Amino acid sequence: TVSRVARSASRDESRPVLTGILVRFEAGKLVMAATDSYRLSVKETKLSGDVPELEAIIPARALAELSRIAQAGDTVELGVHDNQVVFAADDVWLTTRRIDGQFPNYKQLLPETFEHEVTLPRNEVLDVVRRVGVMVQRTSPIQLRFAEGELTVFARTQDVGEAKESLPVQFSGEPLEIGFNAEFLREGIESISEGEIKLRLISPLRPAVIEGGEDDPTYLIMPIRLPG
Repeated sequence: TVSRVARSASRDESRPVLTGILVRFEAGKLVMAATDSYRLSVKETKLSGDVPELEAIIPARALAELSRIAQAGDTVELGVHDNQVVFAADDVWLTTRRIDGQFPNYKQLLPETFEHEVTLPRNEVLDVVRRVGVMVQRTSPIQLRFAEGELTVFARTQDVGEAKESLPVQFSGEPLEIGFNAEFLREGIESISEGEIKLRLISPLRPAVIEGGEDDPTYLIMPIRLPG
């Protein structure tokens, strides 16, 4: 879970809050959220028993280290103090600083309604995005072109060439073309475990959301304005 959320955390130390993961315990669930302002990952996990309400912003690197130490099924104990957080897992203790600041209100960032919801085979579309993404330079977007019954994934790099692949999808209505950072799109699809993904869209200039099953995170990604 940590690794699939942590990829959305920022690496820009000038905004410390965004380099952390919000960890919040509330009634019956654990919420983890991370954002670098270009994308957002949110994962909710149901918890049993009495859960005290508390939250802390914890460095993403520390949680990644914790996930490496704690094996699946291990019980992790957590202590939150004024300026530090302590984890205990399998006789190993990990202490990290607590990041001060106000984490963005992630609930306000997630759109409530969408114009389109497209169901895609996760592995197939991931392979297409990886292949076409090879043609993308850092500043150029990967483009998704939706038309009646078809999705075309397209990328062009000046003086290098272009790549284009199509696959059948359940899409109807006016054609829609939207651009994304290729790495962010790939990582969003990778954060979904298996099976199918749901890609929810509003318009070419509004954020899109990628979702999978109940155990997968919700992944929001901001689009890149296409030329023309």
